[in-house]
Amino acid sequence: MVEKTYEKEAAFLSPYAKHSKDTLGRLREEQPCSMRTEFQRDRDRIIYSKAFLRLKNKTQVFFAPDGDHYMSRLTHTLDVCQIARSIARCLSLNEDLAEAIALGHDLGHTPFGHVGERVLDALCPQGFRHSEQSLRVVDLLEKDGAGLNLTFEVRDGILNHPKSGNPSTLEGVAVSLADRIAYINHDIEDAVRAGFLDPKELPRRAVNAFGNDTSSRINTAILDIYAESAGKPYVRMSEERQAALDELRAFMFERVYEQTNKLIQESAGRMLEALYTYFTKRPEDLPPMYLKHADPPRAVCDYLSSMTDRYAINVFKRLFVPREGSV
Repeated sequence: MVEKTYEKEAAFLSPYAKHSKDTLGRLREEQPCSMRTEFQRDRDRIIYSKAFLRLKNKTQVFFAPDGDHYMSRLTHTLDVCQIARSIARCLSLNEDLAEAIALGHDLGHTPFGHVGERVLDALCPQGFRHSEQSLRVVDLLEKDGAGLNLTFEVRDGILNHPKSGNPSTLEGVAVSLADRIAYINHDIEDAVRAGFLDPKELPRRAVNAFGNDTSSRINTAILDIYAESAGKPYVRMSEERQAALDELRAFMFERVYEQTNKLIQESAGRMLEALYTYFTKRPEDLPPMYLKHADPPRAVCDYLSSMTDRYAINVFKRLFVPREGSV
């Protein structure tokens, strides 16, 4: 059955796409599946991982928002996946590969969004980047230390999805672009919904380049990528719209990411700092699995970054908040 998929890819994919049969393989060899390509297997492994399930309770921008329609890290991931598949489809790239990278790109993200990453980066001697942690999750921390044993192409796309990365496949580039398109546009929605942003404040050049609403902005971005990249050995936006997207991104960092809920951000930061200090002084209190693969403080970062917002708060309360009847 998998041979039929290979035949379809040979007939319909771009010569610049990564064909499933040409994967560079896994860290550990495995028996091939008769039904699924290696990239399809990677997608399934990520979806059924514990780290993927935890994304539903991790912050995207707003902590515990009063409403059901705000982005979580999981809904952001699904959004990136959809945009990446759309880019891959219109450029005749490998949708399965793009989907697998998109589903795994934020598995190592911290609780409390950007503030969590900043705190761990400042505290951990080796530094902390969520893209590197996502690769660490799929290589080592999932399945009680066995890892997911993903293909090279998916692992490379996960590691290199930030803007500063250099993915080795066009599918990885598509995910990197989709990530920026997704978080900027839907974070604008969340900021407006929360009352932190008036749409009239958005940079005029960006509005003129992309449109006035989320659907228009995403659609314009994908069409621009298609017009710029179809039949070419690269995936990119036009210079004009890339500049407008960069301006919009800079605006969001200055106006939203660094400003919203400052008091809550500071509280979340102090909470993670306290947990980091506690577990580095008492590594014996860490779940044993984390100490099997690293010494403190790396093991502490592995543990803290795996937490959901709610779990981090509960651990903090258990360790530091006096309970009724305690002495």
